Amino acid sequence: MSFYDYYRFPRYVSVGEKRAKAEKSLKQLKKKNPDMKPVIIEGQKLARTWWGEAWNKNLEKYADYSNRIGRGRCYLRHGAVLDLKITQGEVKSLVQGSSAKPYSITIKIKPINKNIWEKIKKECEGKIESLQELLEGGFPKALREIFTTKGCGLFPSPDEINFECSCPDWASMCKHVAATLYGIGVRLDEDPKLFFTLRKAEMDDLITQALQSKSKKMLKKAKKKTARVIDKKDLSGIFNIDMDEKVEIRKKHKKTVIKKD
Repeated sequence: MSFYDYYRFPRYVSVGEKRAKAEKSLKQLKKKNPDMKPVIIEGQKLARTWWGEAWNKNLEKYADYSNRIGRGRCYLRHGAVLDLKITQGEVKSLVQGSSAKPYSITIKIKPINKNIWEKIKKECEGKIESLQELLEGGFPKALREIFTTKGCGLFPSPDEINFECSCPDWASMCKHVAATLYGIGVRLDEDPKLFFTLRKAEMDDLITQALQSKSKKMLKKAKKKTARVIDKKDLSGIFNIDMDEKVEIRKKHKKTVIKKD
């Protein structure tokens, strides 16, 4: 069989065989690199949180991705993504394919457009009150729609994503790249903060000024004297008396003690 025919008519490989091959490869790689971080799917859904689901839906919105991105779902489900790490503007992964050695994938994502970021920050003013709310996707529906607006939301469009794979597949998006893109959604399930790392954006900028003011008040309060140490001025306010006047009264009424011989 020629090289062309091999990739045009590949040999059928069962799901069990794919899983076994991926597990064997991962075991061998972990001996040399214990820091391997495989992508593991729990249950039937590829993503469980708002951030993971929104990432996947964004990829599927674009026509030039929707017809090819699905090629990676099976690879991801079968445990073929042996390693996936997200850093600022970049994703690197190892995906087990048909060859004995896993393929290396690099995906680079441009930072979010400054004008879009400024617009989103303004829309968020007073609407997100805590970091937890942001990470859990518990913000208003109106913000969700703004975040996921095609082409001008938080999520990248195809022209902001560049990728390369070490496999010989001539397709513009191979199965290994597709699996990695879906794998990013799983990572966002685990840690939504990685989304902002990937897009080089400060997530704290989306939190309302009210939260910042509240934090400042708490810090000021912590620096004050404790309740056990009450200032003289505070006592005057509490008991509605003048402390200097009270001292003078005590002096006038103080009894003189005369010692007897």
